[in-house]
Amino acid sequence: MSDLSLFSLKDRRALITGSSQGIGFALAQGMANAGAKIVLNGRDATKLQAASGLIPGSESLAFDVTDHDAVRKAVDRFEKESGPIDILINNAGMQHRTALEDFPADAFERLLQTNIASVFHVGQAVARHMIERGCGKIINIASVQTALARPGIAPYTATKGAVANLTKGMATDWARLGLQCNAIAPGYFDTPLNAALVADPEFSAWLEQRTPAGRWGNVEELVGAAVFLSSDASSFVNGHTLFVDGGITASL
Repeated sequence: MSDLSLFSLKDRRALITGSSQGIGFALAQGMANAGAKIVLNGRDATKLQAASGLIPGSESLAFDVTDHDAVRKAVDRFEKESGPIDILINNAGMQHRTALEDFPADAFERLLQTNIASVFHVGQAVARHMIERGCGKIINIASVQTALARPGIAPYTATKGAVANLTKGMATDWARLGLQCNAIAPGYFDTPLNAALVADPEFSAWLEQRTPAGRWGNVEELVGAAVFLSSDASSFVNGHTLFVDGGITASL
């Protein structure tokens, strides 16, 4: 096997949750270019079909990642009818910005369900099939807030810290069964989730000063990390959180 072939995703099928836009869609495009067969996921079937039309040969699988039974049924049906899911990227997530003392309880619950419970639901459903085959790749999307906090997003920070620890737990339970389970922690990227921050000149100026790279990240810059963790190049990498953040977690 040549050095470059280690990074090939040819003939491997990747399910990416929350992939009709933003980071998930960028990862889908990049991994398709590396040879993967892409399965897009979201709750909105219309948005999924539109996104799928932009990635030749891709499929779409609509289900709510917060609904344990729906996830299990959708994954089991897909595996039976379409074939194995070799790679799972748990990307679905949401944000809610409010001072902690005023943070609504229902918003907190939605964050827990969308950002961390979904990783358990989809991860378990897909892993059961991977375990039967003795191989598989799971990548959970964490955040720079896995390691750092900033005002107004304490519950989000809690969920992303939990993603990193659940990733470690997945690796601890499943590495011996042939799975590699890791996480990617993006820094500040120009995405729909961050639209309000991108549009705020004061915040952007602060970010440029705070980040050693001096800028927002572009979503395409996450593709290399995803391809690496999805490929044979990472065959002995397990339980790791890879920060792709322009150096923000390395610098005071």
